[in-house]
Amino acid sequence: MPYQMDYLEPAPLDERAEQVMVPMRDGVHLATDVYLPPAPGRLPAVLVRLPYDKCARYTFMPQIAPYVMDRGYALVVQDVRGKFRSEGDTMPFAYEIEDGYDTLEWIVAQPWSDGVVGMWGDSYYGYTQWAAVASGHPALRAIVPRVTSTDFMDSLHWWGDAVLQLYGADYLAHFWVDRSIYDFPVDFDCRPLARIFDEGFEAIGRRSRAFDELMLNRRPGGLALWPAGRHPYECQKVPALHSVGWFDNVMPYSMRDYVALTAMPERSALQYLHAEPIDHENYRLEDVPIKPEDDHDDNDAAMERLIPRLMKPGVDFFDVFLRGRERPEAFPRARWRTGHGDWAEASTWPPEGARELRLYLGAPERTARDAEGGTLAATPESRADRAGWIHDPAQLVPSVTQDPFSILRDWRDESVIEGRRDVLTFTTDEAIAPLHLAGPATAHLVLESTGDTMHVHVKLLDVQPDGAARMLLRGQAFVACAAYGTSVSVGLGHTAYLLQPGHRLRLHVASSDHPLYLWHPGTAEDPWWATMTAQNGQTLHTGGGHGSCLDLMVLKEKE
Repeated sequence: MPYQMDYLEPAPLDERAEQVMVPMRDGVHLATDVYLPPAPGRLPAVLVRLPYDKCARYTFMPQIAPYVMDRGYALVVQDVRGKFRSEGDTMPFAYEIEDGYDTLEWIVAQPWSDGVVGMWGDSYYGYTQWAAVASGHPALRAIVPRVTSTDFMDSLHWWGDAVLQLYGADYLAHFWVDRSIYDFPVDFDCRPLARIFDEGFEAIGRRSRAFDELMLNRRPGGLALWPAGRHPYECQKVPALHSVGWFDNVMPYSMRDYVALTAMPERSALQYLHAEPIDHENYRLEDVPIKPEDDHDDNDAAMERLIPRLMKPGVDFFDVFLRGRERPEAFPRARWRTGHGDWAEASTWPPEGARELRLYLGAPERTARDAEGGTLAATPESRADRAGWIHDPAQLVPSVTQDPFSILRDWRDESVIEGRRDVLTFTTDEAIAPLHLAGPATAHLVLESTGDTMHVHVKLLDVQPDGAARMLLRGQAFVACAAYGTSVSVGLGHTAYLLQPGHRLRLHVASSDHPLYLWHPGTAEDPWWATMTAQNGQTLHTGGGHGSCLDLMVLKEKE
């Protein structure tokens, strides 16, 4: 059977834009589209720097251009170095600080520029905003980083101290080989795992240096994405509207930035939060199940409806911080929409009035018997007990979600993995009244393993009256196990979600999630190169005053 290899070439240039090859300090030229309103005069610019083709429907830059121009801004969109029409080396993260500075320098030198620039964009083109912040260019006055982070590749970690995203490796192998984007099949059951992309690289004729350096050959100490003193935590001077999706796979990293920066006295005044129940690809909880007429990936009318919803928060932010049309005090510090609920505003996140709800894991003897499993209750069991399971690398727990970037496009029922002997479940009683989650969630687990180390994967789910279990949050941790149990806190991120009466919360605990996350071979061998495996006995402790629990933040419902 012929090998299937598809690739994406640059889409045609949009007739409303002028493409300019903008020179960088080392002589490399980056392809840049400029959209200007009719007879613009001097005006502020919105800059977007991305690696996915500035003209493609997927990035919808031509679609958002009219909205941005109608609001009185120039739109400048650039293919980053080494991608699509831009020249230079194809390597993510490596050049974005200097290239961001040089692009800003070029913009302010244009006759249509008033010398003020804001940046907007999702995912990697949110990262390029943080890189421009690190560049320190004075023209940059505000950023709107959406569904992104200063470090969503966990660059400071490797297999020996974190559970790495195998889908992150997949992203690097398909998107960062050369200027194009490739689509080729991958056998994630291949061993050694290091070879899974080799057939695709051979068909292309080159390897992804990004995959080799950022994933395959990482070593302790990690990667220095930010030069000394230039991490945004150290040098941010412009306001940021952190735009977060409660169902986004990058959400824990987005919220890590927001929480860290708001905790810094010298940075806290610059942070704003806008959050809603969307995933990475901007599918909305309120549209689930996604119908063809609501799928903006394929439907032009759905795309048209998406644009103002997508752009308005950021452009309103620019009106305040680029144009000064409102006082900064008028812009809400935190604005969010609750899943199955309404929009709300507050001066802080979590909002005032949120309280901690601790639920204790119990009835461990029932955890792997069926979907119901053990209990999640407000009162701990007095007797110490334990639940055990076997981690078998030959029988990994399958990933229910196939595409972590578009969870809500197909919000899958996770109950299909319940009842396995290697998936522990703990479930609350049915909610009598609505339960309003608003804030972070953390699982505090006491674990042991017969191996030297283990992986733990935790999911928080909404169990619906028909028995379907839909994932709300997830987290994972690499555990260096002690002989008598190790206490591990697994952060699940943040959410705002209204659990309806008759629904229940459920926790999943397992040792694998394949193929979304790098597997644990059961030995000390690097899983990229492991071919031999070993089964490990895993143990979770409950009750007795030192057992496992789940911490949530909840709001009291209005009378």
